[in-house]
Amino acid sequence: MKSKVEFVSNGVTLRGMLESPDHNISSYALFAHCFTCGKDIAAASRISRALTAKGIAVLRFDFTGLGNSDGDFSNTNYSSNVGDLKAASDFLKQNYQAPSLLIGHSLGGAAVLSVAHQLPDVKAIATIGAPHEAQHVVHNFATNLDTINQQGAAEVTLGHRKFIIKKQFVDDVQQTESKIGSLKKALLVMHSPLDNTVKIAEAEKIYKEAKHPKSFISLDGADHLVTNKDDAEYIAVTIAAWASRYVEPAIEETPSKKVQKGCVYVEEKDHKFSQHVFSDSHHWLADEPVSVGGANTGPDPYEHLLAALGTCTSMTIRMYADRKKWPLSNIEINLHHERSYNKDCQGCDDAPQQIDYLNREITLQGELSDEQRDKLLEIADKCPVHKTLHSHLIVNTKLNAT
Repeated sequence: MKSKVEFVSNGVTLRGMLESPDHNISSYALFAHCFTCGKDIAAASRISRALTAKGIAVLRFDFTGLGNSDGDFSNTNYSSNVGDLKAASDFLKQNYQAPSLLIGHSLGGAAVLSVAHQLPDVKAIATIGAPHEAQHVVHNFATNLDTINQQGAAEVTLGHRKFIIKKQFVDDVQQTESKIGSLKKALLVMHSPLDNTVKIAEAEKIYKEAKHPKSFISLDGADHLVTNKDDAEYIAVTIAAWASRYVEPAIEETPSKKVQKGCVYVEEKDHKFSQHVFSDSHHWLADEPVSVGGANTGPDPYEHLLAALGTCTSMTIRMYADRKKWPLSNIEINLHHERSYNKDCQGCDDAPQQIDYLNREITLQGELSDEQRDKLLEIADKCPVHKTLHSHLIVNTKLNAT
């Protein structure tokens, strides 16, 4: 399951993709892409997809100024990338569960090694083609360094695209100190001996500086960007197997609330649109789609309304058919909501009104006669929720003292 998400880092809105197994999530991971790449680069999407198949939910996002995220790339630096990762981790912790696994590709690998000490919930880190220190990235635009230092900025070509690199970026990466020796977390270093962008000697430096538990996997035949899907699959399968020794299965912290039978209690989850919904014996989420500012963690309010009508309709039809011992094998109901104005409305010309329609299409399967089908369609309108919606409904509201 894919969900588009967004969160704020240093006042800038970043956008990402959370890929989750349909059920039985073993853990949450945060993926950091390579320098000037993006969350949708083949390696990131393929590795995330393969990890999801192994039960690991993965959040990958565009760093500030890249891909779908807001901001100006020329004003970013390595430290801001580390800050973006911290913001992404906080988003997961607040809305889902804190990541226990960090995965970084190329400079993203150096970034996860830098941010890990700020994330106590992280138990394991995997790097793919990562440099030992962030300043290694400077070699990508070494021919422009004089211009950058003298003029404060220069346009450079990276991966067939042009970017503005400012002196503050160069200064920032050159001042970054390695924290690998004090990680106190499990580390997996993955690197190709054929990598011409980040030489395998960089992996050796990382491995030597790291303390146990640490592991090294050679990505024989892979290129730096991991463009081959078989290499991406191998990386994902290996990370999943390795991480299982260090990462405990994710446990959703389900809040509890005592609710009387027949009542429903609603409470904010993220202080935005996501809501906890409780009945006397159930808990679920309500939310709005990402397109209107939500996180899409649950059905929206009108979907809940449609669900109430649809489930009540199906239950009522089933009870009647079973009591009559009619051969009804299955019930399918499709519902959707629409709204129109000045339609079939007396006096609408003088006082415009809106009319809401709940459209319901019912499919009855089984060896039923035409008379039986007509009767069951009639019974559908007798479901309690249908009657409530058509009654003179009054919503009483009062404000509780806090």
